This record gives sequence, structure tokens and C-alpha cells, in this order.
Amino acid sequence: MDRLTSMAVFVKAVDLGSFAAAAAALDLSGPMVGKHVRFLEERLGVRLINRTTRRQSLTDFGRAYYERCRMVLAEADAADALAADQLSEPRGKLRVIMPVHFGRRCIAPILLELARQYPALELDLSFSDNIADLAGDGCDLAIRTGNLEDQAGVMARRIARQRMVVCASPSYLEMHGSPRLIEDLGGHQAILYRRSGRVVQPWLFPRNGEPAAEVMPVSRLRLDDLDAIADAAAAGMGLAWLPYWLVRERIQTGALVVLLPDQPGFLYDAYALWLQTPHLPLKVRLAVDALAATLPKLMT
Repeated sequence: MDRLTSMAVFVKAVDLGSFAAAAAALDLSGPMVGKHVRFLEERLGVRLINRTTRRQSLTDFGRAYYERCRMVLAEADAADALAADQLSEPRGKLRVIMPVHFGRRCIAPILLELARQYPALELDLSFSDNIADLAGDGCDLAIRTGNLEDQAGVMARRIARQRMVVCASPSYLEMHGSPRLIEDLGGHQAILYRRSGRVVQPWLFPRNGEPAAEVMPVSRLRLDDLDAIADAAAAGMGLAWLPYWLVRERIQTGALVVLLPDQPGFLYDAYALWLQTPHLPLKVRLAVDALAATLPKLMT
């Protein structure tokens, strides 16, 4: 007999409470259900079910084996579904919540290209810097940056690393000079990013084998929009600490200058998060794969 089939019959008999009920549900004869269970018992060399003319009950080993069988069958179903996915294409609504600027400039174009490839795929994209609740917000994917907290039932995959740079305009540097070391930042005005009325965190600089150095520069300008910070820096209002992808064009045109060239840039990780499930839907898997394959090229 096929072991996987026998496991499925055994699980059904336990779930429904009798061989007769399992036989009816599986369109088998009662004796055939008994044969599948005996096949497993003989193969294992141990009794799974105590049977009398009036009732049946799991042995202690049978209960443990039943739980394992359920897991094996769930994985087998997921594997079959995965194979079926290869013969189909993603369809239905894909809801993704992402940070405003990173989402609009980097994430959305990749997902739009995915939708162009697969006409049956619908996109529902939400842009917010607030922390998303995957289950409560009913989304398939959430994109987050920075450190993640462990969450039960949530899976995460790193899809990119954003290099942070300190930059300023030529006019600012001509008037105030250029910082050479991290310690010099305290003598300069900075433009800080805030969210929900507070500064998110200090500027970070990696150090070999040690925690990142933290710097909270002096600032009289606090903005909650990264593009606005880059514009203010380009206007000569102070130093800014921003993702390189965001200021790349301004640097290439000379509107901004990268400072502290000998100091490695801090790397902010970006993650895709989704709720744990025995079988990841094809639309989610393809979206995560596309982001992981394309985003790193946009970060350099």
C-alpha cells in the first residue's frame, strides 16, 4: 500500500471517530480503511488505535503519530499546490503596504512591471510610514525598513540594503566648511527626519566589530518628508543623512556632495513580510522574488 494514502485514511478515521465514517467520506469500504490502518501498524511495529466492537481510541503513540501525519499531509498538499502554481499565473488582488518614498520610488515600479507581465494580477498599493498590521490591515505583503521585532506567525525576507550617506550643498560647504570626521558633525546644522512628531533615531555609522556610532546633530529643521529634506539640503540649509538612492540624481548633478567619504555608510535593511501559511500564494511569492532580484540594483 501507499504509505501517504494510508496516513490520509488514518487521519480521516481519527478525525471522524470511526472507520465507517472515514469509509463513507473517502468512498472506501470499511474493511479497506482497516487494512490501511493495519498496514501502518505493521510497518511501524506498534498499535495506533485500540479497537473494540463498540468504540475505538488512540494509543499514546497513535496520538503522537496522528499529529505528525497531519503535518506530513499538509506539507504534501502544499507541495502539490506549488507544482500547480508552476502551471498557472498569479491572479487576484495583491495588497501591499509600504513606506511612502521607498515605496513610490523603488517598490511600486517593480510591482507595476509585475502587473504588466500578468494581466490577471490586481494591485492594491498603500503608501504609509506607519507600521502596518498584516492581519488587521488585511494585506498580503508589508515592506518595512530597519530592525524588525520578532512576531509570531509572520515571515520576513530581506529584499534590499539601503546605504545611508551624509550630504550637503556646495553653498553650505563653502560657508561652513566640510566635516572630515564623525566628531565634526556636532559643529554643523542638520536637517532631521521625524515621524509622528518625533525624530526617528540618531544618525548611525558602522564600526568594525562594535555597535554603530550614534550621532544626534544640532538641528532647527525637522521634516517628515525625505524628498523635502533633500530639497532643503540642496538649498544650503544644512547637512542631511539620507538613503543614497534618494539623492543619487542630486549628487550626479552637483546639487549635493557626499561627505565623510572614508566613513562606510550605514546599511538599512528592507524586508518583505507576510503571514505564515502552509502554502505561500503564487502572487505573493512572485512579488517577493521580483523585489529581491531588482531592488539591490537600485540601491547602488
